[in-house]
Amino acid sequence: MDPHVYNTLILSDLHLGSETSHAREATRLLKETRFQRLILLGDIFADLNFARLTKDHWKFLGYIRKLSNPKREIEVVWVEGNHDHGLADIMSHLVGVRVYQQYIWQYGGLRHIAIHGHQFDGFQVNRLTLSRVGTALYLQLQKLDFKSKPIARLIDRLNTRWLRMSPKVSSGALAYARHHGADCIFCGHTHEALHIEHDGIDYYNSGGWVDSRLTYLTIDEQGVQIHDFNRNEFQQHDDGERTDHHHSGEERGETDSEFIDVAEESGLLEDVEYESVGR
Repeated sequence: MDPHVYNTLILSDLHLGSETSHAREATRLLKETRFQRLILLGDIFADLNFARLTKDHWKFLGYIRKLSNPKREIEVVWVEGNHDHGLADIMSHLVGVRVYQQYIWQYGGLRHIAIHGHQFDGFQVNRLTLSRVGTALYLQLQKLDFKSKPIARLIDRLNTRWLRMSPKVSSGALAYARHHGADCIFCGHTHEALHIEHDGIDYYNSGGWVDSRLTYLTIDEQGVQIHDFNRNEFQQHDDGERTDHHHSGEERGETDSEFIDVAEESGLLEDVEYESVGR
């Protein structure tokens, strides 16, 4: 029996380059899940300093490039987040994926919009310079933090609550969806997975991949679902084997060549400093 195939899988806020990024787990998720469309809903990078990308980060990008191969018949969509700003041309060259400011599609008779969500965050829009300084300090703190980064994760959670990003983004997104005649709108940015229904419009937030709770969204004939990667510790395969999502070893047959090829071909392995982008 074939494993279930989702119409769409949505993942956001991986923050490659950050020491709290769960890139390895995200790659395992994509390899173990079948879908027809993948939407990377913004802030896939922490900032534009590619020198911070680790081996696991490059492997994630290498796998995205594989998925974007037309032979796989998978639509891969990259929606720009505030941390990804300025990367459209680089991403097209690096992984062969088109970058959108927003992505609109029809499924199941419904109109869907995917937009990162920082557009509805007044602090991000109006205080860009201060936000950039905060991001730089946050990345520096990660280097000084303990191995599991408890301080950095706590600050990220407190930052989301203090700025009240979830209510701001959800309210703005619902108004935006109503104005554009959408039935469902999908955002990231807040790192908090959420579903709100208001006046017949559904708002979903895909959460993030930098905290202890790793979440993503799927869309199929049953509707939209929020998934918690950590709670789904094992996943059943066709042959009856079960795979541990928390296994720390390398996958069988996997080599370092896939991420080395991506890095070298793009010329991004050089130690180049890029301008940081605020949250």
